[in-house]
Amino acid sequence: MNIKDLLLNGKSFAELLKQFSIDAADVRIQDEDLILSNQILVRQEIIKESICIEGKNKDGIVNFFGTLHYNILNKLAVFEMQGFEQVAID
Repeated sequence: MNIKDLLLNGKSFAELLKQFSIDAADVRIQDEDLILSNQILVRQEIIKESICIEGKNKDGIVNFFGTLHYNILNKLAVFEMQGFEQVAID
């Protein structure tokens, strides 16, 4: 299961997307494959990593910056947002 699916299982992340009118299909976690393939991180029970989540809505692209808390054993993920930026599409 990928990180995006785990985040979408939680109500708070789904609500965040709803507030910005972003569909779950239009969400991409930057460097997700790199995080999941890092052998040092994979050996840990809990991963805490700074990430950027990119979402698209009708007004443009929204980048959410924050910390991913990912419990590998329990397959739980939480995103702690520190900020965001919205970039208009020309």
